[in-house]
Amino acid sequence: MRTIDTKGKHVLVVDDDPSVGAFLEHILVNEGYRVSRAHDGRDALVAVENQPPDLILLDVNMPNMGGFEVCKQIKADPATSLLPVVIVTGESDFEARLQAWDVGADDLLSKPFQVIEVLTRCRSLLHMKHLIDELDSTASVLFALARTLEAKSRYTQGHSERVTRHALALAQQIGLPSVELETLRRGSLLHDIGKISTPDMILDKPARLTPSEMDIVKRHPLEGVRMIEPLRSTRDLVPYIRWHHERMDGGGYPDGLFGGSIPLAVRVLSVADVYDALSSERSYRASLAHEECLQILRADAASGGLDPELVKVFCEMGVHPEPPSQTKEEQVGCDV
Repeated sequence: MRTIDTKGKHVLVVDDDPSVGAFLEHILVNEGYRVSRAHDGRDALVAVENQPPDLILLDVNMPNMGGFEVCKQIKADPATSLLPVVIVTGESDFEARLQAWDVGADDLLSKPFQVIEVLTRCRSLLHMKHLIDELDSTASVLFALARTLEAKSRYTQGHSERVTRHALALAQQIGLPSVELETLRRGSLLHDIGKISTPDMILDKPARLTPSEMDIVKRHPLEGVRMIEPLRSTRDLVPYIRWHHERMDGGGYPDGLFGGSIPLAVRVLSVADVYDALSSERSYRASLAHEECLQILRADAASGGLDPELVKVFCEMGVHPEPPSQTKEEQVGCDV
């Protein structure tokens, strides 16, 4: 484990006992940390919202909301779910420890404290927090890169955001578990990241692509996987990037997967992706009217492309394209 300087990090101490709070603050300040304090559960949540710390030491038995409930709420919020929380308790029974893990606590300290134990555990969790922040920063660069890619062309600008919105709406409609929605959101935003390697002259060509040009375009799922696979923080997005052009009948690319071999959430993304491709203006054609887009989706599903059950639900949802549709022109290109 490489050495990381954790001095100067912000630790929030939450305890209704002033003597305990003062003791923890004293040893942490002497170690070089910045310390703030809250005296009950509600104050702790307000403090986290106003100025998120790098680490929380959280007492269990407090007025106005106990530590277990505070930890549960912090871990349930996507904005603070990775914030390390140490439950501080005087209870030594097994049930208290199980409850701490159940609400998502990262560690547990029992009173009375051993100074070296407090400092060692804080240093370890702050080290891990630093590494997670680094991973988040790298992933943020990828998302920014994806937005930059789309902004290069008026035909693709906003595509991933619209696809993401449609995909999440469909996923919620079919009851996809909430734990999968955030992964679907991130996967939808990055599904076309591999097109960074596709020449602009092909992406913006105002005519049908040649077979060799189509072969180049079809490389973008694998190119996208090569970009994100080395990053652990985005590795769970590989199926969305690699398989969003697979077909139910096995005629898709790059792997020719059949039906149920394509994850449900990826099939959701594919429906949203095709709909936005049809309802948006492209270099080779104007956008298609909403009802015509739905007809094409149904025909695609009937011919073995998209998941027919998902298309049925999507068509009944009342989705409308953005931006507004324009007059149809002859389609001379190919939606990819």
